[in-house]
Amino acid sequence: MGTDGDHQDEFIRGDRPKDLLRNSILTPSLGAAIMNAKYVNALPINRIEQEFARNGLNLSRQVMAGWIIKCSERYLQPLYDRLKEILLEYPVNQSDETPVEVIKDGRPAGSQSYMWVHRSGELYRERPIVLYEYQKTRNSCHPKEFYKDYKGILMTDGLEQYHKAARELDGLTNANCWAHARRSLADALKAIGKKNDEAAKRSTAYQALTRIAAIYKLEGTLKDLSAEERLRERQSSIKPLVDEYFVWAKERLADTACLPKGETAKGLNYCVNQEEYLRVFLTNGDVPIDNSASERSIRPFTVGRKNWVFIYSTKGADASAVVYSITETARLNDLNPYYYLKRLLEELPQRMDVDGHISPSDLDDLLPWSTTLPDKCYKNNR
Repeated sequence: MGTDGDHQDEFIRGDRPKDLLRNSILTPSLGAAIMNAKYVNALPINRIEQEFARNGLNLSRQVMAGWIIKCSERYLQPLYDRLKEILLEYPVNQSDETPVEVIKDGRPAGSQSYMWVHRSGELYRERPIVLYEYQKTRNSCHPKEFYKDYKGILMTDGLEQYHKAARELDGLTNANCWAHARRSLADALKAIGKKNDEAAKRSTAYQALTRIAAIYKLEGTLKDLSAEERLRERQSSIKPLVDEYFVWAKERLADTACLPKGETAKGLNYCVNQEEYLRVFLTNGDVPIDNSASERSIRPFTVGRKNWVFIYSTKGADASAVVYSITETARLNDLNPYYYLKRLLEELPQRMDVDGHISPSDLDDLLPWSTTLPDKCYKNNR
């Protein structure tokens, strides 16, 4: 179950000052074990049910799903809200989205929903944050709502929804991903290479990728520099390569005698059309060259999706977004997700006022980078 040595008797004993859920056997250890198994180890909830049954603990998947939703809404949501407040203070964020099927969302069967991911810029080494957000659609209103008060740069792929949000929000600048810029060109080269390696090396796609690789090679030497130093090096060393690439790409597209076709034309047109956004990383040393960090952050969700296929309800999707946010932010900060979840489920009920509210502003000592967390919360115990 991924509980790092905790035993079943710890899951169900009542050593807590306040019950997590009234008239429930749920303990912080048990709740953390279920969430860790599902959201960190990517086990479908029916598998978790089977694992518990093999060890003599009969818990139905419906009961466990209900616990996750209630704990998310009641206890973890305020921590999510506090992390969002902090994320929107960072000058550079990154975003991406991936499809998910939600069975009970009030729409016809098979309707496609989306899990969006919002994270701190890859080049911020301290206090990284990744937040998931469930939405029924891919509409631009969703990033526009999330970033409505944001003043900074948002690194994304070339999706028009992000461009639209940036056009309509004062203070938001959209930067685009060079990894996406090369994908169609890489596909074109792969197709040519299967037939003729020499022809591939003479191709326009190969020439384009060689130029982009030179940009990436120089960028790779700057990762340990400060933002100010990185910006100076980008301006002096990388900007001339970017300038030359766009001049060259436009010349290729204007060459009627040898006009690129297929994936090569698609790739060059993408780059030229996105030039404004692809150049943003040259203006700010904190902006990464691509959106690969967002794709890495969304991968735990896509791995889980392969196992459980769909989410049953919108409440379950919202709860999943919150728990994934907590566990993945914990991992980015070198915490052990199980022990961190256990700590949260021990502590957060004690922070609830008489009206059942927890103030996000009072949770800073529970954030993943807090120096007051128990030693067990750290991946390598201090």
